[in-house]
Amino acid sequence: MVELNELVSWCNHILNVKAFKDYCPNGLQVESNSAVHKIVTAVTASQEAIDAAIAENADVLLVHHGYFWKGEPEVLTGIKGQRIKKLMQHNISLIAYHLPLDTHTTLGNNAALADVLNIHITGALDPNEAYPIGHVGELSCEMTIEQFKQHIHAQLGRMPLHLTGTSSNIKKVGFCSGGAQDYLYKAALQGCDAYISGEVSERTYHEAKELGIHYFACGHHATERGGVQRLGSAIAKQFNVEVKFIDYDNPV
Repeated sequence: MVELNELVSWCNHILNVKAFKDYCPNGLQVESNSAVHKIVTAVTASQEAIDAAIAENADVLLVHHGYFWKGEPEVLTGIKGQRIKKLMQHNISLIAYHLPLDTHTTLGNNAALADVLNIHITGALDPNEAYPIGHVGELSCEMTIEQFKQHIHAQLGRMPLHLTGTSSNIKKVGFCSGGAQDYLYKAALQGCDAYISGEVSERTYHEAKELGIHYFACGHHATERGGVQRLGSAIAKQFNVEVKFIDYDNPV
């Protein structure tokens, strides 16, 4: 067992939360019981994840995508109201980490993505960032386009959407998890053969074609499963509490 405040304080420190100006509050978002015996982790604080936390009799739901985003309605009505109501009715606290969990050098989404795709990180996607979100790296061996697509499919469990570039093979890769398709130009500036992110926009097709760089949209969910799992494992080791990751089939 660990006290909720101790857990949140430790996570905030490990993820260096104070260093980030984010689109949402990082850390404790919904407070319930102080004693934490079991934690459920998930990518997003959806109703599906909340129901799983209830079924697991969890004290905490720990996610990458929580609530209270800039620009969203502040009132607790509709979907958000129902979700938070369920959390409070079942005495489940909600903890969420967004940018701090994207950027962490060992626990973060991008660190996990690099490991699972066997990309050796050589630098930041944007060298001007104090805490780089995206990175540039190299594959251990050069791959054809089809080999790289199959490699992503095998490691992430879904076939990526591919927008064609100019190189016939792929060695140098830029990547940033989630909805970072608009960083494609940064990868092109770094001389990458390909760029990986989660989502795709209509404009991305034209940008990839004109920049001459392959783009692989691998799924927002699929590219951001790693961070919360790694953080959950670190918590379990640090505090000797039960932590269970809940996954679901989100094609986006």
